[in-house]
Amino acid sequence: MIKLPSGVEITSLIEDLRIFSWEAADVLLYYSKILKDPKHKTDILKNNNNEDPVTIADLTVNNLIIKRINEKYKDINWEILSEENVKIESENYDPSADWLWVLDPLDGTKDFIQGTSNYALHLALNYKNKPFIGIVLIPEKDQLWISNVEKVWCEKRDGSLIKLNPPHNKNLKEMVLVTSKNHRNPTLKNLIQKIDFKKVIIMGSIGCKVTSIIRGESDIYICLSLPGKSSPKDWDFAAPAAILKAAGGEITNLDNKELTYGKAGFEQGGIIVATNNKKTHGSICIEIKKIIEDNEIYPL
Repeated sequence: MIKLPSGVEITSLIEDLRIFSWEAADVLLYYSKILKDPKHKTDILKNNNNEDPVTIADLTVNNLIIKRINEKYKDINWEILSEENVKIESENYDPSADWLWVLDPLDGTKDFIQGTSNYALHLALNYKNKPFIGIVLIPEKDQLWISNVEKVWCEKRDGSLIKLNPPHNKNLKEMVLVTSKNHRNPTLKNLIQKIDFKKVIIMGSIGCKVTSIIRGESDIYICLSLPGKSSPKDWDFAAPAAILKAAGGEITNLDNKELTYGKAGFEQGGIIVATNNKKTHGSICIEIKKIIEDNEIYPL
C-alpha cells in the first residue's frame, strides 16, 4: 500500500483540500459574476491569446492553492506542477520527485469567459507519475469531487453528499457521448458521425465531462488530438482520471493503456477514451479502433 509522505495523514489532508477548494470556489464565482457584465471582460483577461486565454481568475486561484499547500505543508518533500507556472517557466519543479501536485486552477477558461457553468479546478497528487488523490471543483454547480484511490464522493459546500450512479454496461451505439464545445476538430466530428452515438452532449472542461460520466448523464468521452497540433496536458487529465478510476470507470489511450504523466511537454496526445465501466472499457476501445481503421479516419 502506498503511504503518503512522512507527516501527512490522509484524513487531515483531505480536510485541508476541502477548505482550499471552497476558498478557490469563492474566487472563481467572484470573477464569474464580474464577467457577466461585458464591459468588464477586458479587465479580467490577462493575455490576447484566443486559443489559450488566461484570466485574473486563473492566476489568483493558482497562487492561492500553491500558497495554501506550501503554508500548511512547508516541510513536506513534494513538488507542484501548475499549468500557469509552466507558461511562465517550464522548469519550475523537480521532475524526479515521487510526489507531485498537478494543478489546473481553471480548466475550461474559454467557457468561464463565455459565461457557462462548465469550468472546474483540477488538483491531483501524483505518486511516481500516477494520480493518487484527485480533486475536481465545479463552483457553479456547487460540486466538490474528491477521490483517495479507494473511493470517490461528491459533496456540496454544506457537506451534503450527491448520489452517484454505479457503472453500467452499454454497447457503443447505446452510449451518450460528452464532447468539447471549444476543442472539436473535423476528424473527431467524422468519428462521432461514424459511431452514431445515441446522443451527443456538448460541454466544456474535461473535469465537467468526466463528472457527467460518473453521474450517469453521459457514458463516454473521446479526446482526439491531431498530429502536429496542440494536445491536452497532464493537468487536464490527472485529477479527472483519479476520480473516474475510483468510481469504477477507466481512462486510457485507444490501445487501452494507462495515461503516462511527466512526459516532455506534459503532452497527452493521440486518442484518449474515458468510460464509466472499466470492465467493458477495453472492448469499447477495440470497437472504436476498428471503426477508425475501417474508415481511415485517423493515422494509427
